[in-house]
Amino acid sequence: MSEYIKQLKIQIASKVPGVKFQDKSALEVMILREGKAVLTIRDEKDYVVLTTSDGNSFKYDKWYTKPEHLADTVKVYIERLK
Repeated sequence: MSEYIKQLKIQIASKVPGVKFQDKSALEVMILREGKAVLTIRDEKDYVVLTTSDGNSFKYDKWYTKPEHLADTVKVYIERLK
């Protein structure tokens, strides 16, 4: 598993209650809430890509977007799904 994904999982777990993680590969993890996939995160070397359950993708440059900041973005997205 990539170091960025590991750190991101730790940050998300601490900020977003009730989510679970399913590792799809060493570079990809799925976030589940209430048993449903809500977000897929993929490490693509210099970028990390978030793909929502409805197919929208958002690409973030890892140089500027640290795991703790991206975790805040994930938190806002998941809270808005409620």
